Amino acid sequence: MGGQLAGPPMRKFAGLATFGAAFLAVLLIGSADGKPAAAAEAPPALVEFESPLSNTQPLQGLLRRPERPGLLPAVVLLHGCTGQWRELDERWGKRLAAWGYVTLTVDRFGPRGIGNACTGGVPMTMVRDAYRALSFLSRQSLVDPERIAVIGFSQGGWLAMISVERGAIEINATEKFRAAVAFYPRCLAIKGNMTVPTLIMVGELDDWTPAKECRNLAEGRDDDGISRQPGLGYPIELIVLPGAYHDFDMPQYRTPGQLLGHRLEFNEQARDQSIDALRKFLYATIGGQEKTQ
Repeated sequence: MGGQLAGPPMRKFAGLATFGAAFLAVLLIGSADGKPAAAAEAPPALVEFESPLSNTQPLQGLLRRPERPGLLPAVVLLHGCTGQWRELDERWGKRLAAWGYVTLTVDRFGPRGIGNACTGGVPMTMVRDAYRALSFLSRQSLVDPERIAVIGFSQGGWLAMISVERGAIEINATEKFRAAVAFYPRCLAIKGNMTVPTLIMVGELDDWTPAKECRNLAEGRDDDGISRQPGLGYPIELIVLPGAYHDFDMPQYRTPGQLLGHRLEFNEQARDQSIDALRKFLYATIGGQEKTQ
């Protein structure tokens, strides 16, 4: 069953004309069912972004470097309110590395001594974490700094979106993201004036981060359903996944769970559809073919 698309068509992104060749390349990199290729089986490296002398809470994360020549595109991965950053790296970092991307899965909680942040909202100290990770990746010799995307999940998806919407956070950043993806984010309080191509994927039955809120955002309405000024920023692509709940990509919820009264449930069909959509979106925006140095 296909996802339901909402909002205006996406712009023709740079490099889309050669998308067919790039997409063929990714099929050769990863296996046909979307599972990571053997090249990504090497364990990730635990890295610290800044010296404790320069930051009292230096971020840490898991870095994966595909063994491929030339300058590579890269992805920052942001976990949700329960943490589980190592699981996120295993679930998506490994897969993205198999597709040829350098990945950095950020631990937003560990250096701050936080167990979870599901009840008090996003601490303001975290709103620039995506750019701290971007700055680190931009300095890596194997990374093309012009081809870095941010991908977030749930609370991390909200952070990914506010990182690329027009405002103080994006304007004051030295390095810039080139694309953003949000899995089942809270779409409230997002202005929608996106500075880069943005993809949202959310479950049709999600009772924690409702698809309706994201549909309003993608279709240019505010939180109350009132139309915003049209023509600002990049259109947002929205994919609503039929029959899916929150955390549809997490196999640990094959037996559905509950958190704060919300249903969490793995959905293999929705997960696989999101893999396909993500792969196409990244290749259309930041590419997958390495640049020679």
